[in-house]
Amino acid sequence: MGAGVRWLWHHRNYIITVGAPLALLPLPLVSATSEARCGYTILLMALFWCTECLPLAVTALLPVVLFPMMGIMQAGQVSIEYLKDTNMLFIGGLLVAIAVEQWNLHKRIALRVLLLVGVRPALLMMGFMMVSAFLSMWISNTATTAMMLPIAHAVLLQLKATELGSEHRDNRAMELETTAPQQEMADDKGTDASREDGALDRNPEPEQESSRTLAEEQFEQLSKGISLSVCYSASIGGTATLTGTTPNLILKGQIDKLFPDNDDVINFASWFGFAFPNMVLMLVMSWFWLQFMFLGFNLRRTFGCGAAGGRDREAYAVMKEEYRKLGGMKFAEGAVLAVFVLLVLLWFSREPGFIDGWATVLFNKQGPFVSDGTVAIFISLLFFVIPSRLPRCGGYGCDDTGKAVNAPATLLNWQVVHERMPWNIVLLLGGGYALATGSEVSGLSTWLGQSLAPLQNIPPFAISLLLTLLVATFTECSSNVAATTLFLPILASMAITIKIHPLYVMLPCTIAASLAFMLPVATPPNAIAFSFGNLKVMDMVKAGLMLNVIGILTINVGINTWAFAMFDMGTFPSWANVTLD
Repeated sequence: MGAGVRWLWHHRNYIITVGAPLALLPLPLVSATSEARCGYTILLMALFWCTECLPLAVTALLPVVLFPMMGIMQAGQVSIEYLKDTNMLFIGGLLVAIAVEQWNLHKRIALRVLLLVGVRPALLMMGFMMVSAFLSMWISNTATTAMMLPIAHAVLLQLKATELGSEHRDNRAMELETTAPQQEMADDKGTDASREDGALDRNPEPEQESSRTLAEEQFEQLSKGISLSVCYSASIGGTATLTGTTPNLILKGQIDKLFPDNDDVINFASWFGFAFPNMVLMLVMSWFWLQFMFLGFNLRRTFGCGAAGGRDREAYAVMKEEYRKLGGMKFAEGAVLAVFVLLVLLWFSREPGFIDGWATVLFNKQGPFVSDGTVAIFISLLFFVIPSRLPRCGGYGCDDTGKAVNAPATLLNWQVVHERMPWNIVLLLGGGYALATGSEVSGLSTWLGQSLAPLQNIPPFAISLLLTLLVATFTECSSNVAATTLFLPILASMAITIKIHPLYVMLPCTIAASLAFMLPVATPPNAIAFSFGNLKVMDMVKAGLMLNVIGILTINVGINTWAFAMFDMGTFPSWANVTLD
């Protein structure tokens, strides 16, 4: 019996891949409508995405096969959904991230900030969280975590070695201070005093072991706290920018697809205006919770108030040595930094909202010709044009093979991009857009919206709270891409039916899809931290549960305060007055 169960478990992917389509087949056979056929595709993809019996990107290709065969959409119409403007924005953002990683600019920024913050436990945790959140705004959450955790691990090991060595020296000094006067008493009082002295000589040993055990426990807690703080802040930081994590781009694409006359309501600047304050609030509250859970509120121990600075110098030296290894800032790093800053400035000033941006003045007078994707691709092209070294006479030395270099390489080449670009995400985005279009064409979106009409009797703030809770729970056991892809078209239909601002439910649920904090398998950053920090699953569950609560509360505070005013959510917008059929 046990062997049979194990065999089924090991072959579960094959069983689900073959069995699920057959099990769901009665739906389109019994109800021979386009809504049922589209529902079959969505349910099948949802099951495949949740179980990951097929790679996520492969599952995203199913609409290319099923929609034409079921008479929902023509093959050409489906295929064109896989390379939209939002995909270009994603590719451009990733090219910038690859350039930053290629020249180690992210590591220089991280170490510089950590050297400024210092190595006192609470400040160290704060520093790692700040750096991780900032970097994950621009590069992938996984890359941020993978870079920051080895740095944290090295610093923590040095802190532990220094602290344990200091404890040993302190205990040894105490032992000598205790035994010296007792030895003098033994000389005066004879044999009886000598026996007492022997007993006293043996007493410091268990005290020393106890002290060492306590120090090790403290650093084990610190190690857990730092590891979790890095992976959690990477996930939180990714919500702050439009290109920070894939669900944000999915929302942008769905809004543009479902509401084509939305006046570019979601762009880099408007997203940042809402999401960045929300990220800061979430990050601060998360720091307080992790501080309380793993370090307590002992100011002397965690902030080092009144403590000698000698014990921190060696750990500080570790970070300083890592920074020294980077050497002086190279021309390539400076060029990447300059291009990166230019990109951010162009994104913010393209359509700031309160005044006409440069795109409106120069290019968009007759329509929305230039988008954030246009800017991202334009800036990314510069990485293939700008040399990595200043042109000069006399050659450029030799490469790794000893061959003379006659001209400097550019900041990026296609080989590096080919190795590091996650092309699977482009297919995931396209699969989501194809699903949304199929739901619209088949009439499934209209049917779902009408089915959710009773929600009109519930206050909007309660609807938002319940939906963010639902999505945050769902994303713990599925990818955040799958969660947003499946939920956003349904939420758009619901908003149209009950006449509330679509962003009032779509925006908080998009950010809630990034609140996967409770399980090691929920996100790649969680898995990396789990392998580094000597963590148990329950450590992550206890810390992540409260972070989920914090995230849901901060999102709903934001959507009902500054976002409510920014997007005029008190009224149903004219651009949302469409029929999804």
